[in-house]
Amino acid sequence: MEEHIVIIGNGISGVTAARHIRKLSDKKITIVSAETEYFFSRTALMYVYMGHMKFEHTQPYENWFWKKNRIDLKKGYVKTVDTKAKTLHFDNNDALKYDKLIIATGSKPNKFGWPGQDLEGVMGMYHKQDLENLEKYAPNNLACKRAVIVGGGLIGIELAEMLNSRNIPVTFLVRESSFWNGVLPEGESQMINRHIKSHHIDLRLSTNLKEIKADKNGKVNSVIIEETGEEIMCYVVGLTAGVSPNIDFLKGTNIEIAKGVKVNRSLETNIKDIYAIGDCAEQREPIGQRRNIEAVWYTGRMMGETVAQTICGNRIPYNPGHWFNSAKFFDIEYQTYGWVFNKPGENETHFHWKHEDDTKCITVAFNKNTNEFLGINTFGIRMRHEVFDRWLKEKRDVDYVMQNLPEANFDPEFYRTYESDIWLAYKSQLQTA
Repeated sequence: MEEHIVIIGNGISGVTAARHIRKLSDKKITIVSAETEYFFSRTALMYVYMGHMKFEHTQPYENWFWKKNRIDLKKGYVKTVDTKAKTLHFDNNDALKYDKLIIATGSKPNKFGWPGQDLEGVMGMYHKQDLENLEKYAPNNLACKRAVIVGGGLIGIELAEMLNSRNIPVTFLVRESSFWNGVLPEGESQMINRHIKSHHIDLRLSTNLKEIKADKNGKVNSVIIEETGEEIMCYVVGLTAGVSPNIDFLKGTNIEIAKGVKVNRSLETNIKDIYAIGDCAEQREPIGQRRNIEAVWYTGRMMGETVAQTICGNRIPYNPGHWFNSAKFFDIEYQTYGWVFNKPGENETHFHWKHEDDTKCITVAFNKNTNEFLGINTFGIRMRHEVFDRWLKEKRDVDYVMQNLPEANFDPEFYRTYESDIWLAYKSQLQTA
């Protein structure tokens, strides 16, 4: 009998694991998901609502791909896992046996016990069902005369851009004193505040939600602001105050969980033949300066590749390499390579440059004792991942990086370049040589 690998979750982590197990073996593979029949690119959901693509365009593989590659798809909601009998139990009383199990159930939007948080018209922006709800409750600015977004992270700003694309007025409640200032240095965070407001978003900083009120039909009618008691009438509330691992179904099992499913560097849980990957996996020991749980698309993909090797007899540790990420704040593209914290550490210095048009800036972090380059944030100027990855590996000094920035530029031909302006500003402010 061929070994049966069951994967719970059809996001980037689970699907990557399935594809790589199939490349390496003839094992029987089943992907279980309650969300959609076929894998889709979660990061593309916003573009469906904005009219840039149809939902089927978000599916990287044709529907025949799964059968051709002998990857079985089972739609269903797992209620619990019997680890002794190696069996999944579903909410419709179905059961499925496995030889090895990969938990790849991703994240769910955080809810903090606000009154009214489960009303009709309240949603996250993470699942396909959220997109369907948004189409239902905010198809246009006649049906939805105002939306309120609660939480100022990357999903919050995506949702603001989505609603803005249909001319739906948006009030954006951000708990922090400046947008995403737990991550971004002050100059960048302030620039993003101004950029959000320039799109006519009603940005409310240092503002918390107290409750969501219903109309007589049990649908969202308004929100109450905690600090002032102000009532804002609205038709949709987006809860985007971060995400947390989607692992409630594992409570009561003997799989060790904390915030996420506890795993070692080989992505193994405390139970033999059970693994966890992606947003729901929590590293027992953090890797470098990375967080124990990383809800990032590319780390999920890397974990999928790693666990496939281990399951197919080549046990290797998960090694995500240098930190990087990218996002979009309305019209401003953002990339980060290496480590740039919101405040420099005790041996660190930041060099910050901003263009006069207030839509482009960079922040470079380096060690003030050794001048070693530590990382860069770039807004509105595209930079090449492989170049910064190489410089970080080579432990280049900051002068070298600043002089060679043109090598990293990735903007299309005929775009204006800013490296000479940046170099002049750097020389006058900080040159270490």
